Amino acid sequence: MRPMTKLTPPVARKDSRTLPLHGHVLRDDYAWLRQKESPETLEYLAAENAYTAAVMEPLQPLIDTLYAEMLSHIQQTDVSVPYRDGRFDYYARTVEGKQYPIYCRVPAEAGSASRSVPPLEGFADEEVLLDVNRLAEGQAFMSIGASVVSDDGNWLAYTTDNTGFRQYTLHVKNLVTGETLESLAERVGSVTWAADDRTLFYSVEDEETKRPYQVVRRTLDEVGRSFSAAEPVWEDADERFNVGVGRTRDGQFLIIEAASHTTSEQWFLAANDPTGTLRCIERRRDNIEYSADHRDGVFFIRVNDTGRNFRLVTAKVEQCGREYWQEILPHRDDVMLEDVDLFRNFFVACERLQGLPRLRIHDLTGQGNLAEQARQTPREISFPEPTYTATPGTNREFDVKSYRYGYTSLVTPGSVFQYDLATSESILLKQVEVPGGFDGSLYSSERIFATAADGVRVPISLVYRRDHFERGKNPLYVYAYGSYGYSLPIGFNSNRLSLLDRGVVLAYAHIRGGGEMGKPWHDAGRMMEKLNTFTDFISATEHLVAAGYGGKDRVGIEGGSAGGLLMGAVANMRPDLFKVVLSHVPFVDVMNTMLDASLPLTVAEYEEWGNPNDDVAFRYMLAYSPYDNVVAKEYPTMLVKTSLHDSQVMYWEPAKYVAKLRSVKTDDNLLLLHTNMQAGHGGASGRYDYLKEIAFDYAFLLWHLGVEKTKD
Repeated sequence: MRPMTKLTPPVARKDSRTLPLHGHVLRDDYAWLRQKESPETLEYLAAENAYTAAVMEPLQPLIDTLYAEMLSHIQQTDVSVPYRDGRFDYYARTVEGKQYPIYCRVPAEAGSASRSVPPLEGFADEEVLLDVNRLAEGQAFMSIGASVVSDDGNWLAYTTDNTGFRQYTLHVKNLVTGETLESLAERVGSVTWAADDRTLFYSVEDEETKRPYQVVRRTLDEVGRSFSAAEPVWEDADERFNVGVGRTRDGQFLIIEAASHTTSEQWFLAANDPTGTLRCIERRRDNIEYSADHRDGVFFIRVNDTGRNFRLVTAKVEQCGREYWQEILPHRDDVMLEDVDLFRNFFVACERLQGLPRLRIHDLTGQGNLAEQARQTPREISFPEPTYTATPGTNREFDVKSYRYGYTSLVTPGSVFQYDLATSESILLKQVEVPGGFDGSLYSSERIFATAADGVRVPISLVYRRDHFERGKNPLYVYAYGSYGYSLPIGFNSNRLSLLDRGVVLAYAHIRGGGEMGKPWHDAGRMMEKLNTFTDFISATEHLVAAGYGGKDRVGIEGGSAGGLLMGAVANMRPDLFKVVLSHVPFVDVMNTMLDASLPLTVAEYEEWGNPNDDVAFRYMLAYSPYDNVVAKEYPTMLVKTSLHDSQVMYWEPAKYVAKLRSVKTDDNLLLLHTNMQAGHGGASGRYDYLKEIAFDYAFLLWHLGVEKTKD
């Protein structure tokens, strides 16, 4: 590596390695950056960080201003809406100046619903379960994974990650004495208690690939001081499948699930018989996914056996194979059944129609069999805005008379509602407060459609400030993801006010590969159809510019992880279309990663991207892999960010990508790489630290879109 002056970027040395495969030779000049502990690797990352810091130093006043603005719109001391679970009401608090939440509970008031929203300092009789700020003392990173209380309310099992590598340690706290037992296990995923309040089930990861492959059982001794040795209960040898464990909402059964990206299988065990025999609901069949919940001796099973968008069937516990299934809701080509929330007297079908979520309540107290009851006209919760997100809330109790759900939009702060089954009315329990003079009427939200290259209509959600909008002139920010069937959530974020109030138009493209239009929308942007994801994004951006939502030379784009793959692909395909690119933990080294079966996620993700050991898949993936398609031409201005302890997209992917771009691109546009040396895939864990990262990104974006200037 040659020496670096203040504004001269580091240049990584080349050490060419080749891999002949399928008649093609893959060349990698920067494979040496995979050596995480190598002083040379760490030196290079540090040099890139130093260069980024030097370039961004003139923007520090703007970064500070943005941080202060965003902080001013956050209710720093706040409290969540309590939810009932057994004998207690649970909630979380944040305190001004503290990075992490404090998880609390209070005794439930007999015969009443969960308590109203507590005062900001919490209820007088509150019990602190976990103060994450204390857990984080002396740690650069802290994240809570699983957290589950035993049925009697006396034991809390929770997991922590203090590196960002998503490698969780299991702890158990005695909520009667306040004592926390010694750490029980490493590499723990899902966790649940049996009904005896002493038996703990949890999944564990394979040490090399981080795949949750096994469920084990441990039992607390009579004096509550230690657990028995881990006893394997279930194990899956198929590397495509991740294993997890949980409970049905009514508490009657433990459910162990093995699931790949396209196939699933569930086994059940009576929760009051934790050493009993596991039974399978339905043996796995390729490309068939299902999930089950339980009510009164009957499993309600959401399954996509007759169509990609899922249907709902039932089966008795003692006869639950598919030959006994009774259809409750049929498959519909135009409606995606995303989930089913089951309760004693009703269930809620969480659906998506024309790309928008809807919640439909089906009564189970009427006349006739279950199918006849469910097919009576359901009650649908209506939502007023053109684009929004509506999701199930925290509903832990099984026998209830109301339903908790969340609602938000690009102009409406996050809100918690309670739907009353008796009156069919929704009651607002709490809406996130936005200090600093927020006035929602100043902003406009729209939903439009772009026409893709093959004629498919692609939805786009938009928000902008009305009095700052000049057709064809505004800076335009476009965000997308487009993978794994993930539906891009459209919600309010007060941080974005710093962009909107400076005239930036924000657009969210619901491109193929996501799940907005159901499973077929995902299918049309994965495997051998993945190029649709990228061309959809290009079409969406072109449409936004043509329709006057932004100036043609003022387009900034952002994506992270698989969305970072999107950024890399479209920057290769249409660099002329974008002024600036923000790429977070980007999956850009597709070929090398997907050819390395020892890495986390690789084998399981053959079902999302394809297996490059197959010749046809190899050639298709090679056609879009960002790292392999970087060539000598002009590229947009870019900020690429990663984390040293990322377990999903290893830091070396963006590091290699930037190194290669530096060596071949023909322009003088700025290219920055920043590595968070103390975090993982999601960046900083503390809320203030994370806010500083956003301020940094926004400053870079506003600078290069011509909204803000640097100091001389």
